[in-house]
Amino acid sequence: QVQLEESGGGLVQAGDSLRLSCAASGRTLSSRSMGWFRQAPGKERAFVAAIALSGGTNYADSVKGRLTISRDNAKNTMYLQMNSLKPEDTAVYYCAARPFSFRYSPGGTESDFDYWGQGTHVTVSS
Repeated sequence: QVQLEESGGGLVQAGDSLRLSCAASGRTLSSRSMGWFRQAPGKERAFVAAIALSGGTNYADSVKGRLTISRDNAKNTMYLQMNSLKPEDTAVYYCAARPFSFRYSPGGTESDFDYWGQGTHVTVSS
C-alpha cells in the first residue's frame, strides 16, 4: 500500500515563494512517477506538474517558469517549489503516484495516477 503525505502549505502573500513536500511510504519514490495536482475553491482538481523516475517532467502551461517539481529518491520525498505566487495559485495541493508500469512516463491527467495524498492548503493573498 502506497501512502503519501503532503506538507508545507500555508498563507503567503502574492510574490512570495513556498516549497511543498510529499513524503512517500516505503520505496515509492524509487519505483514510480509522481505528480502534483491542485483544486481551487469551486473548481475541479487540475494537473500541476509530474516527474518520471528518469527525471523527465511535465508542467501545466499555467505554472511553467514559476513552479518546479523535483524528487529525492533517497529521502522518499518529492517537492514542488513555487515562486512568484499569485492569488490564483490558492488551492489544496495533492501529490499522487503512478502505477509502477508507468514509472518512466511523467503523466498529466488524474487517471494517470492511482495513489493520492490528503492534500495541503495553500492560500495566496493579494
